[in-house]
Amino acid sequence: MRILVVFSHPSTESLGFALFNRTVETLKAQGHDVQSLDLYRMGFNPVLSTEEWNTYLSDTEQNIAAVRDHVEKLQWAEGLVFVFPTYYYGLPAMLKGWFERVWLPGITFEVAAANNQRPIAKMQDKKLIAVVTTSGSPKWWIFLIRDPVRSFFKRGLRPLFGRKCRYVWCQLYNMNHVDRAAGTRFLDHVEKRMKSI
Repeated sequence: MRILVVFSHPSTESLGFALFNRTVETLKAQGHDVQSLDLYRMGFNPVLSTEEWNTYLSDTEQNIAAVRDHVEKLQWAEGLVFVFPTYYYGLPAMLKGWFERVWLPGITFEVAAANNQRPIAKMQDKKLIAVVTTSGSPKWWIFLIRDPVRSFFKRGLRPLFGRKCRYVWCQLYNMNHVDRAAGTRFLDHVEKRMKSI
């Protein structure tokens, strides 16, 4: 499978960076054709500018051209894997900005034809969405507040994909109190899940 791994974490000394490397290495070892985007190391600008906002619907091609490399990788991929920490119950600003600037009309969706209709999905060819994330909060608290990050991927983005698209979810809770042994166990868990793809 052609898989794009999108990574968002400011530190190369983090568990997140180790998770990114393990994910890419495991997928390649399984024979997948893997490309990756390390958003921080490549200096991606996550800010949707005023100019981009002004042309978001009226001149989408101009906005697509500004992030052409990212769009081409997204369209090339049959599977998507996201590796990131959960911050304040949501995506890191860098990753959220990547969605805002890259998942554009004409690329991942078409604007709904009429009021109160759903957008037209353009990600029907994708076979996989996988998420590898960490969060400081305990699992019971994340569930109590209705798991906003999982909801973003499995409910918010789901209408853009076909019904047969597979979802894989790996999350390490209580990150603020994880020791080296627990981190190693999670790395091994992620490797096992990536091998199952």
